[in-house]
Amino acid sequence: MSSSASSKGDAGRLQDGIAEFYDQSSGLWEDIWGDHMHHGFYDPASTVSASDHRPAQIRMIDESLRFAGITDDPAKQPKTIVDVGCGIGGSSRYLARKFGAKCQGITLSPVQAERANVLAKDEGLADQASFRVADALKQPFPDGQFDLVWSMESGEHMPEKAKFVNELARVAAPGGTIIIVTWCHRDLGPSEESLQPWEKKLLNRICDAYYLPEWCSTSDYVKLLQSLSLQDVKAADWSEHVAPFWPAVIRSAFTWNGFISLLRSGNYACGSTWSILIEDHQRCIDDAIDDPRVPEGCDQVRHHYLPETGVNHNGNRMFQVYSLLMYPI
Repeated sequence: MSSSASSKGDAGRLQDGIAEFYDQSSGLWEDIWGDHMHHGFYDPASTVSASDHRPAQIRMIDESLRFAGITDDPAKQPKTIVDVGCGIGGSSRYLARKFGAKCQGITLSPVQAERANVLAKDEGLADQASFRVADALKQPFPDGQFDLVWSMESGEHMPEKAKFVNELARVAAPGGTIIIVTWCHRDLGPSEESLQPWEKKLLNRICDAYYLPEWCSTSDYVKLLQSLSLQDVKAADWSEHVAPFWPAVIRSAFTWNGFISLLRSGNYACGSTWSILIEDHQRCIDDAIDDPRVPEGCDQVRHHYLPETGVNHNGNRMFQVYSLLMYPI
């Protein structure tokens, strides 16, 4: 078998794994945590309760729009939007309602696409928001179709980051905006060619749990966008703003409602998936805290959905895990 055929086979298996993962887990996530399948945005070092994550998820959307310079000014509001990796359509419906826009969402999960369309109809948005199964690396849209290209926590699933970014730019209309909120590892230092072996090992555990391919850094994304001659490229690390989210989500899973939802799901695989992820989250945090390579006094491990966030030998954060990029073209 050629390397090209092998690569295509690996990509196919990854896509099948992602689709199955979300087919199984999306109903449970919605039942316990709502229709926004992404992190919340909090003030740094804030203390939150198990019920705070839903307003914080809405704030994440609004903060992303603010960062990108999209305001309530009607002249600057997008009228056509694509939601790349749409989940069950939480962002799409919010954006469609907020801007009176037409929004199309794509996902690899047939279960997610079907549920998103049902929710759009139930909320009276069927004529504004629609959803289908499609590959983000081969989007079923013509060039230059969308004023706003929105990717909320889906880029980390993409095996070919350059192709992913190219597709986002291809479907963006002239003068449009691309917003990417995604998981990244830390930027490498001037003398580094790669992450440390122990860092790679930690990342691989996350990849195995969440069906993720190889990671890249924020600077890698910036270089990819700059290579396409896009204008006003900017990035920010929002790790401290999402740090409180995952502990709040975990606490909500152990409420009575969360327990009943797990039982009601009737899906052992789904329940097992979340149990494994929660267990792995805590185990990775414990591993990072106990790691002898982390200097004394620098063990403030951030508890969010990339639990490997820690500090390196220089006291810097080991993973720059949460970045947002905005690219008007």
